[in-house]
Amino acid sequence: MNTATTTATHTLTLHEGFFAKRSPFDWVFALLVVAGGAYAFTQYAQHMDVYEKGILLGTVPAAIWLAWFWRPLRVLMLVVAGFSLLAIASYQGSLARADTVFWLKYFLSSQSAILWMSVLFFMSTLFYWIGMVSRGQSAAMESIASRLAWVAVGMALVGTMVRWYESYLLGPDIGHIPVSNLYEVFVLFCWMTTAFYLYFEDQYQTRSLGAFVMLVVSAAVGFLLWYTVVREAHEIQPLVPALKSWWMKLHVPANFIGYGTFALSAMVAFAYLIKQQATETRWYKLAPLWLLGVVLCFEPVVFRKSVSGAGSYWAVYFGISALIVGGILWGRRHIASRLPSFEILDDVMYKSIAVGFAFFTIATVLGALWAAEAWGGYWSWDPKETWALIVWLNYAAWLHMRLMKGLRGTVSAWWALVGLAVTTFAFLGVNMFLSGLHSYGEL
Repeated sequence: MNTATTTATHTLTLHEGFFAKRSPFDWVFALLVVAGGAYAFTQYAQHMDVYEKGILLGTVPAAIWLAWFWRPLRVLMLVVAGFSLLAIASYQGSLARADTVFWLKYFLSSQSAILWMSVLFFMSTLFYWIGMVSRGQSAAMESIASRLAWVAVGMALVGTMVRWYESYLLGPDIGHIPVSNLYEVFVLFCWMTTAFYLYFEDQYQTRSLGAFVMLVVSAAVGFLLWYTVVREAHEIQPLVPALKSWWMKLHVPANFIGYGTFALSAMVAFAYLIKQQATETRWYKLAPLWLLGVVLCFEPVVFRKSVSGAGSYWAVYFGISALIVGGILWGRRHIASRLPSFEILDDVMYKSIAVGFAFFTIATVLGALWAAEAWGGYWSWDPKETWALIVWLNYAAWLHMRLMKGLRGTVSAWWALVGLAVTTFAFLGVNMFLSGLHSYGEL
């Protein structure tokens, strides 16, 4: 067989293989997405500018590709769409019905769905840890934990979709995609981080990392609940003028893919170090790991004295975090035996940072373009911009050292873990301690 014939045969095989992998459900899903996109375009195109139309049209093939790439997303997307449409239909154009319609009041209004998300994330974390420490029912407990995480992601997405609709019920000039303040982006962070973890869980066929990754998600939920109570952050507010832009629909989600995957990589790095120190008996050798673990579980808003009750809430939060980290170190031998191999941990860490860095780079470029439109310049060395650059340089250096110098093991794990502290300051610390053009989410 000559070269041309061989090439043609391989091409035909790849072509047939791609379509052969598509099940009838794949095609039904694709048709539903196309139909939904067409309906949205015909109904709302007159209210969109050319960029928003482009985003909508680009979302259709992107959603189909994602669901074909990772098939569990098909069911998730359809369930979220179904419950979101049920909630929207139940409102009948009136927000007052959120207090009178049973499934809106207790399940499907944005606030109810997000509260369910919070409870389910806590429960998922608990079951992952029960599975981690138990000796006989670990697989069953971790299976329950994984399912709870999936349901929590679904409730987060339903809450986000319904909140988007609720903002328009308040007024056409108030309506906006719910990624504009700390409350909304913490919801985004929680479900994105969990979704990426569930992908790796499926790819590597191991659930033991969920115990670590869900800790950072639960920490974010803890902040979200505090922020909801003391700031009534769940109330939908009109956008400030600078945020009334289609750029926000691209810049913020891309940014939080970066934040979520960086957080995921840090918790995998923490697991790596625990596994590595499983047989270490000298506690002074473990002290830095213990202290850093506490810091990563601890929200610095405990130092905020301007809000009544904040100190006591965060003191309890700090104490629980310290007990969790101390318990992990105390039971590190058993925990290490349940964790996957160093090679898998290292690979998940690398892939998480690689994905996060790509999207964080895109978000930074989009942010510069947005800044040029809003403020007349691509870069102004605003504190948020400066710290975004520090985060970008940190992970660029990590990837460079891995790809060019073969960085592996302890140093890469510590670097990824410290990177979460840098990222957290860029995300929260700048809002708390610094002021600038990006001060939209002050604590």
